[in-house]
Amino acid sequence: MKVLILLQIAFVVLFYSCNKQNVKLDISAANESKLISNTIHSISSDVKMVYIPGGEYKPFYGSEYVLTKVAPFLVDERAVTNEEFLAFVKANPQWSKSNIKKIFADSTYLRDWQSDTELPKNAKPDAPICFVSWFAAKAYAQSVGKRLPTLDEWEFIAMADETSPNARAKPEYSSNITSLYLQKERQYYSVKQSKPNYWGVYNIFDLIWEWTDDFNSVLTTNDSRTGQYEDKDLFCAGSATSSTDVLNYAAFMRFALRVSVKANYTIANLGFRCAKDTSINNKK
Repeated sequence: MKVLILLQIAFVVLFYSCNKQNVKLDISAANESKLISNTIHSISSDVKMVYIPGGEYKPFYGSEYVLTKVAPFLVDERAVTNEEFLAFVKANPQWSKSNIKKIFADSTYLRDWQSDTELPKNAKPDAPICFVSWFAAKAYAQSVGKRLPTLDEWEFIAMADETSPNARAKPEYSSNITSLYLQKERQYYSVKQSKPNYWGVYNIFDLIWEWTDDFNSVLTTNDSRTGQYEDKDLFCAGSATSSTDVLNYAAFMRFALRVSVKANYTIANLGFRCAKDTSINNKK
């Protein structure tokens, strides 16, 4: 019963967000990202990156018979933390709470920070950073020589449980994730306190929602990678029926969130991790 209620909530969020006037139906966020200063100062990062061999997977939205190819890539084993983002802000004060331009973040950016260089009171330095916009996440990734994972890369990783690379067919797969989503204030916990998944990636579900580079590319009735938004009403009305896995309640919740946000939004439990291209092509 609880899961059915969550699915209904996901539908409401999805349909409501599709009818909001401020929903982006173009790819302007990608264009606006070009406005990010070219003077971002680099910082060091010692986060372990995990090799993902890529492959084919069935996207949550689209044709049931069309698989999407994901090239090999590297991804941070965990989300970016409070202390890491603080180091970024100190090196790049234009991204501090008092200096950031409104085009890059809304009024709740780093909301609970005590000052430009002070974390929230009682915040754990190794908890994931939240209240950051897509623009800020992109800037951080640039500063460490990385990027944000694409939606396909993130969802490819998300198919895994602790023992298999694709656990979608397991009855408990979606319900376990949904149970994690129900936990309150989970974003305040330290990273890497739970077991990693099959790929060695931690906290893909149990701490925060995460930005992807092309988060708003789901607003399309064709290939979600093209960024071409042809018919908003058709997408919104057909969003549930075009799903390739109607029982994956957790995925409905993720995609409902993605279509409801804009690039400058900051949310209490929305953070990010970084990724990177790789020329390695090994199969696990």
